[in-house]
Amino acid sequence: MSGLGIQSIFPLNEFRRASGPLVDVRSPSEFSQGHFPGAINLPLFSDEERKEVGKTYKRIGREKAILLGLRYTGPKIEKLANSLIKISKEGYVGSNKKLNPSIRLYCWRGGMRSSSLAWLAELADLNPILLEGGYKSYRRWVLAQFEKEFLLRVVGGRTGSGKTELLIALAEKKEAVIDLEDLANHRGSSFGGLGLPNQPTSEQFENLLAEELHGLLNKQPKPIWIEDESANLGLCRIPHSLFVQIKKAPVFEITRSENERIENLVKVYGQYEKKLLEESTERISRRLGPQRTKKAKEEIAKGNLANACKEIISYYDRCYDHQLENATTRICIDVSGLNPSNAADKLLLQKFKW
Repeated sequence: MSGLGIQSIFPLNEFRRASGPLVDVRSPSEFSQGHFPGAINLPLFSDEERKEVGKTYKRIGREKAILLGLRYTGPKIEKLANSLIKISKEGYVGSNKKLNPSIRLYCWRGGMRSSSLAWLAELADLNPILLEGGYKSYRRWVLAQFEKEFLLRVVGGRTGSGKTELLIALAEKKEAVIDLEDLANHRGSSFGGLGLPNQPTSEQFENLLAEELHGLLNKQPKPIWIEDESANLGLCRIPHSLFVQIKKAPVFEITRSENERIENLVKVYGQYEKKLLEESTERISRRLGPQRTKKAKEEIAKGNLANACKEIISYYDRCYDHQLENATTRICIDVSGLNPSNAADKLLLQKFKW
C-alpha cells in the first residue's frame, strides 16, 4: 500500500488531458443537475447527508462538520474503496498496466470530498488525480466556450423538410456538425419529445454542447453546420452568446414540396400512440385555433395522419417564416426529390460561395 502520499492536483486543462476514469464524488442531486460528460457518480454523501453537513458547518463550525462527515462516511469506506477499484479496472480493460493509469476525481470546489476519496484511492494504489477548483472550474470553462467566435452555417427549412437527416448526411461527409436536437433529446416542437429519452438539464445540455464545440475547434478549422432553432429545445435553452451568433450566421434554407414534408412527418410521428399525438396537438391549441385543433384531433383519431399534418404545419410554417425574417443572409436551395446524401451534396456546392 502506498499510504498517505502527495495528492496530484491538476488545473482543468491538464486534468482534461489526463487519462483515466472520471469520477464525480458529489451527491446524486448535484450530479443530476450537471457533470462532466462521461463521469461516473460515486457520492461520498447522500443528498440528505450533504445537507446536514452543510448546516452543521454554517451553524456550528468546520470541526463539527468534519466529525459529522466522518460519522456518515465511516460505514461506507469498504464499499467506496471497492467501487473505486472496480471503476479503475473497468476503465482500463486491455490496457498496459505498466503505464500506471490514474483515476480522476472531482467534487464541487476541489475540497474535502474529493480529497477524502483520493486518500482512499491512494491506499488502493489507484494513482488518483484531483481537479483544481473542482466542478466549479469546469463550469467556468463551459460558459467561456460560448463566448468564442464560431464560423457557423445554419441549416434552415420548414417543418418536415428533413433538416436533421441533412445534418447527419453532412457529418457522414466529414463536415463539422452540431446536432442541437440530439444533444437536447428534443426536436424543438410540441411533438419534439415523443419517443426520445428524458432531456438533460439545461446545465448538462450546456456541458455537452461546450464539449462538442471544443472538439470541433480543435480539429481542422472549417465552418460548423448547425440547425436553425428557437432559443428553447423543450427544457433546454441554447446559451445566449451562441444563439446570437446563430442568428447572425448565413441561413441555408432547404425547401421541399408540401407532400414530401407531410410524408416525412408521418414517417417520424406516425409510430406514436394517437393519445400522445392528440395531447401534443392540444398543447398548441391556442395558437393553432379551435377549428384547426378540432379538425387535426379528429383526423388523428381516424388515423388520417397526413390530413392532421396539413392542419398543423400551417402554424409551424408561420412561426418559421416569422423567425426567418431577420436572417442576415438567406440562401434558398430546393432539394425536392433528393435523398439526404444528394441534398447534402447540393448544399455543399452552395457553401463554397459564402
